[in-house]
Amino acid sequence: MGEFTPFQTVDVIGLPVAVTDYSSAIDWIFDRALAADRAYAIEAANTHVAALARHEQEFGEVMAQFDLICPDGMPLVWAINRCLGKRKKEKEESPEKLTDRVYGPTLMLKTIEASEGQPDLKHFFLGGAQSTLEKLHRRFEEQYPGSHIAGSYSPPFGDWPEEEFEKIRENIVASGANLIWVGLGCPKQERWIAKYKEQLPPGCYFGIGAAFAFHAGEVDQAPCWMQRIGMEWFYRLCKEPRRLSKRYFKYNGLFVWYQFNK
Repeated sequence: MGEFTPFQTVDVIGLPVAVTDYSSAIDWIFDRALAADRAYAIEAANTHVAALARHEQEFGEVMAQFDLICPDGMPLVWAINRCLGKRKKEKEESPEKLTDRVYGPTLMLKTIEASEGQPDLKHFFLGGAQSTLEKLHRRFEEQYPGSHIAGSYSPPFGDWPEEEFEKIRENIVASGANLIWVGLGCPKQERWIAKYKEQLPPGCYFGIGAAFAFHAGEVDQAPCWMQRIGMEWFYRLCKEPRRLSKRYFKYNGLFVWYQFNK
């Protein structure tokens, strides 16, 4: 983890997850974005990310490069709160239990909203089809007119040529962005951020997963009540069974196994 992380963390099957809420996470993000001293890596981690980091050493090393890991999934929130409850029983100093998760797509919306009227905070979208990026631009310019959407880039599909990183870097530099939303899908986006972290322009880089498709209106989100009880995965599985069945059954199962077989 990065040296400046101000949050207490809880080890969730080996992943150091911050005990934080939206407001505190956004304050941390803005401080780092405006510091402009280096690239910071931010992740909203769900059970898939946590289980993959525990199951595969290489991906665990990738996640070790991240400076802030927020609890995106309710199972991570429950695991954190169990640990905090245990600390209090043992009379250890401990923050209050979390009342909500820090859901990646919502973190994106709240961060863009909070940046309104702050011209030094500029957003860049990396990933997705050009049509998706155009929808995102339209939505955020209409919904958050005081925010600054500085640029976007739709990379080629599949494996990238060696020169692709330099093209992306030049686009980010030219835009002046310091809040860079990376929507390449998990785990590609996390691997990309970790691999190039030392070469990226200063700013905050978010592994944001399906948020682009959600906010562009291309994929439906689960109802709020399903999100609250940790069943968002089931809703998405019903929508995209062919693509998501292996991921959810394998990694949800691994998360439970690691959680109760420490």
